[in-house]
Amino acid sequence: MKKKKRPLNILITAGPTVEPIDPVRFISNFSTGLMGYKIAAEAVRRGFRVCLISGPVCLSPVDGAELVNVTTAREMRERVIERLDHADCLIMAAAVCDFRPSDVKERKIKKDGKMTLEFVENPDILKETGQRQGLVKVGFALETEDMIGNAEKKLEEKGLDLIIANIKSAEENPFGDGKKRFSVIDRDHNIGKLENVTKDECAASVLDEVERFFE
Repeated sequence: MKKKKRPLNILITAGPTVEPIDPVRFISNFSTGLMGYKIAAEAVRRGFRVCLISGPVCLSPVDGAELVNVTTAREMRERVIERLDHADCLIMAAAVCDFRPSDVKERKIKKDGKMTLEFVENPDILKETGQRQGLVKVGFALETEDMIGNAEKKLEEKGLDLIIANIKSAEENPFGDGKKRFSVIDRDHNIGKLENVTKDECAASVLDEVERFFE
């Protein structure tokens, strides 16, 4: 892919999505959004045009980046699709809920001994965008087992150019700040290791890889 003469347009997603159960309850995940925000900040520093689509987080906006706030997976999908034609690269760092309750109650569910919920699948944003030509696509894979195998499967199934994998275990907590361990896998299944790095350092490494696609 030839290098663009204009600044690269980078579309980044970050944070969790929140899926309501009733007016006061929801399901979500432990994502803090920090990784996506670090990538956005580094992309701005490199002179890229950055749009950051963020689920609910407790982080300050990134100076120089357009911030689009969303709540649910379906809202995130809509905002991504709206902006995709103007993007050179999509970096999906968000932890999008795979499922949502099939029926959102209009009133608070009262305690009655037990509660049973039925879930339906949320849209798969990465898979839907995976066949777009001329778009560099980067995904993340947080696993609890077989990190490399599961990440490589996701890379292929969703048509990605690059995937960044890490693991949640009793010994490793991938959420929030601090030193972490990542594996970076490209579409030729080359695996790079990032050991004991901050998320700032990981963000720089991810964007180094992205820039290579445009050389």
